Amino acid sequence: MSPSQQRHNIAYVMSVCCVAALGGLLLGYDSSVISGAIEPLSQHYRLSPAETGWAVSNVIIGCVVGCLVAGQCADRYGRKKTLLLTAVLFVASVIGTALAPDFKLFVLFRILGGLGIGMASVVSPVYIAEVAPKDYRGRAMTMHMICCVGGQVLVLLTNYLIARDASPEWLSQSGWRWMLGSAFVPCFLFFIFVSFIPETPRWNVMAGHDDRALKTLTRISSAAHAQNVLREIKASLPSATDVRQPREAVRFTKKNLVFLVIGVGLALFNQLTGINVIQYYGPSLLRNITGSMQEAMFMTIWLAVMQFIGVLVGMALIDRLGRKILLSVGSWGAALSLTLTFVSFYSGAQGMASVIGLFGFMLIFGATWAQVVWTVIGEIFPNRLRATGMGFSISAMWIANFLVSQTFPMMNENPWLMAHFRGGFPLLIFAVCCLISWGFVRKYLPETKGVALEKMEQLVLDRFSLTPGNASHPSVQPDEKTL
Repeated sequence: MSPSQQRHNIAYVMSVCCVAALGGLLLGYDSSVISGAIEPLSQHYRLSPAETGWAVSNVIIGCVVGCLVAGQCADRYGRKKTLLLTAVLFVASVIGTALAPDFKLFVLFRILGGLGIGMASVVSPVYIAEVAPKDYRGRAMTMHMICCVGGQVLVLLTNYLIARDASPEWLSQSGWRWMLGSAFVPCFLFFIFVSFIPETPRWNVMAGHDDRALKTLTRISSAAHAQNVLREIKASLPSATDVRQPREAVRFTKKNLVFLVIGVGLALFNQLTGINVIQYYGPSLLRNITGSMQEAMFMTIWLAVMQFIGVLVGMALIDRLGRKILLSVGSWGAALSLTLTFVSFYSGAQGMASVIGLFGFMLIFGATWAQVVWTVIGEIFPNRLRATGMGFSISAMWIANFLVSQTFPMMNENPWLMAHFRGGFPLLIFAVCCLISWGFVRKYLPETKGVALEKMEQLVLDRFSLTPGNASHPSVQPDEKTL
């Protein structure tokens, strides 16, 4: 064990990161709960295919807005207070959607939940990135995805238990309300737990609270090491940076746009793999080959389990192999798995042969793109740009999510596409996008494994043959002083 590893209080770091990562659990739970409720909900409100897509995808509007305001909110009021706000939004959304008397109010409260999802998807990774030591940052960030996928597994299992042995009439009348309302408990617990974690040291420095930052850094590591890290953080921030002047702090110059190219690009390709089609519409997609909604819901649970296993595998590899190689392998593996699934759909294969490609896709995606993208986006931006830059990037992710989830029902229920591709056409499109994502990663992404947050700017600008705006910016070589 290296000296840098010995001086970190990993138990403390992982405990506070775990609490922040619970925002990912709510993200996964709230975004996937609709998968089991959408069929009976559509029957209850007598929705058309387009309205069914809207019932699922309207949450993305709130997500996009949440991402855009999360950066300013987190920079102005702090990461911790913003996490508390997301918990309040989650609770209000759960109660509102479960009790909504009509479709309009359902949509309104679901958009409110999307606002919380969007804010959590930005602030939770930012919090973890700013607290975790560089040698553990990949694994700590993976906790966010473990909670996210764990939330998906939990909600799919909950939906299945509610729907099991239930009559279609009961499900369409009130069963879907119980599915949506089940999220209240984790939302409430998240609010309680977040109350006990500290603010991140990097935000405290930006806010001028050096004493508070030093106190947290000292709990993370030794007193001498904490002093060194505090100096590194202060050196990485331009003198004009001040949370009371957000416009100056988050201004993106032409040079700084390279960070958005990487962040937004990765976010878009994360969705163009089609992952959320499987998460949102898994039962509807699998019903094409099973013919039974109950059987399709049961198989969807195992798809989520495969992704969860993949995330655990990726957690063990991300700080050893690095981010870039995992994303490259993930692009090719996902493309091959989706192509295999397309062939099975097109040929009319039944049983396990029809879903083995989907199982492979979920496993590979979980180990690579599911978690690595969140890690890279959370660490790639300089301190002064992180919250806002991640907000823009995750906004792009949710916009792509909206487009994919809104158009899928139309493609899946289109008579001509169904007759010629037998439900596999969307999978073919996603496979092509996976191949394109490999080219993007190969060309634009530097390896960020083991690089301190304060040295990330130099690493990125060197790849684009640019020079940092701050001439005193530290080298990207590993440094024992940096957290």
